[in-house]
Amino acid sequence: MTSSELDRIRAAIIADPDNAWAAAVAYRPIYVADASARVLVVGQAPGRKAQESGVPWNDASGSRLIDWLGVDEDTFRDPSRFALLPMDFYYPGNGLHGDLPPRPGFAARWHPQLIGAMPRIQLTLLIGSYAQRHYLGTRESLTATVRRYADFLPGTIPLVHPSPLNFRWLAKNPWYETEVIPELRESVRAALA
Repeated sequence: MTSSELDRIRAAIIADPDNAWAAAVAYRPIYVADASARVLVVGQAPGRKAQESGVPWNDASGSRLIDWLGVDEDTFRDPSRFALLPMDFYYPGNGLHGDLPPRPGFAARWHPQLIGAMPRIQLTLLIGSYAQRHYLGTRESLTATVRRYADFLPGTIPLVHPSPLNFRWLAKNPWYETEVIPELRESVRAALA
């Protein structure tokens, strides 16, 4: 696949009538895809700061994610290394308890095309329950899925969202930082090698 194929897909996303509301407020799709990417990070949907800046994971969650991955920011921002595909490429707005969820069906429509244009992906990181349910078909709790991370190796690792608001979950699940994070870092190193 070539970058022209990825450019064609981006133009189709922008022109999609389902995304006309985003075009009307000058939102651009927030994701990173490159034909040579080695690690795919699948998240929820961009937050307000990411949408306004045009940079995925441009917040405290992104800083924690970069730390978990064991890479520096330049490596994380290198599209030949990391592809960043949220389940929806536009900020969904604010709900009663935080951001609204990604739109249903969005990832099913656009991810296969984008992933098909990135043949060098070695590792897929599924962040949060939306990505895990979509890609793994799981209906168990996020904790149960992430606890079974080894079942999905070597090509996939389910992760909890790196939001600072997840401090209680991290405190209740110390195995995450002692077991999952070291495996994550080793898997990322291997995929980028």
